[in-house]
Amino acid sequence: MLTPPIRFTPALEQREPDEAETIADLNRSFDIILDTTATDYGKAVRAVHAKAHGIVKAELTVHDGLPDEYAQGLFATPGRHAVWMRFSTNPGDILDDAIGLPRGLAWKVLDVDGERLAGAEGRTQDFVMVNAPAFAAPNPKKFAGNLKLLAKTTDKAEWAKKALSFVLRGAEAALEAVGTESTLLKTMGGAKNVHPLGETYFSATPFRHGNYVAKYQVVPVSGDLTALTDTVVDTSGRPNAIREDMQASMRDLHGVWEVRVQLLRDTEKQPIEDAATPWDEADSPFVTVATIRAEPQDSWAADKVAQVDENLRFSVWTGLAAHQPLGGVNRVRKPVYQHSADYRKRVNGCPMYEPDAPGKA
Repeated sequence: MLTPPIRFTPALEQREPDEAETIADLNRSFDIILDTTATDYGKAVRAVHAKAHGIVKAELTVHDGLPDEYAQGLFATPGRHAVWMRFSTNPGDILDDAIGLPRGLAWKVLDVDGERLAGAEGRTQDFVMVNAPAFAAPNPKKFAGNLKLLAKTTDKAEWAKKALSFVLRGAEAALEAVGTESTLLKTMGGAKNVHPLGETYFSATPFRHGNYVAKYQVVPVSGDLTALTDTVVDTSGRPNAIREDMQASMRDLHGVWEVRVQLLRDTEKQPIEDAATPWDEADSPFVTVATIRAEPQDSWAADKVAQVDENLRFSVWTGLAAHQPLGGVNRVRKPVYQHSADYRKRVNGCPMYEPDAPGKA
């Protein structure tokens, strides 16, 4: 028998007294990454998840007849919405795919009505996910520390990163062989070079889910996608191998993913302020609330790259008040993600915008 879900209240969050200092630290690390990469590439790129592997246009169908605790926010009204999906890896520099890194999926839902989060423009709802059930750092200070390490390695000897990645992948494989894993090892280059389309993605951090609190998950379910699960991409002599393999796959692929919700039921077992602790599915299972479908397409078409990769931003703070990001890591992401977007806008001279019609992106 499952414990009933806990209703949202602002008291669930416990702010750290020095979060403003941590935000300043994060922005300093972001500036190191942004300044370095802008000089290297002649344009500003994202401070994290700079390298995209594919852009996919899809459709979200919110299911009918959901139980009340799941039919919240975006998922309260059955219907269909256009979606943009951006698959990526996590560093702020654009690296050779031989370096094993975690996968990211940012997806933007269009034509979403409802009360907006403060400062959230347009009529969209963003979800920013990784292929791991927990965030790489438990709190804002650890997040700032990890980012400082990444900033120090930006634009440093790619050959050395490849060698280090080989060593770290071996270390991570040894850990997984005995039933454990290291998020930090994966973040620093020890992740398996898996195909992005076969991966399960997680919000990792908690969010308001209307009257409740939840984490989110996107799971590949169609045969075309599950056939790619755990497929390791051959990166030998192919610096953009992941992008090339994804493009080849999407030409004939019918993709179906389920969007699932995991409700907060126990604040001790499912902490709000510790983003590095996954919520055990035995305590609160994921429940499907919607489906994403994508038809065969060119996932690296020039118009998609120009429109989505260059001109859109993805942030957990773009969306409905009913999906307010929760916890310290999410709180500091708001100003630092905006800082990165403002940098790109200023350096590239191109405004960021939120698409407001299914055909526009």
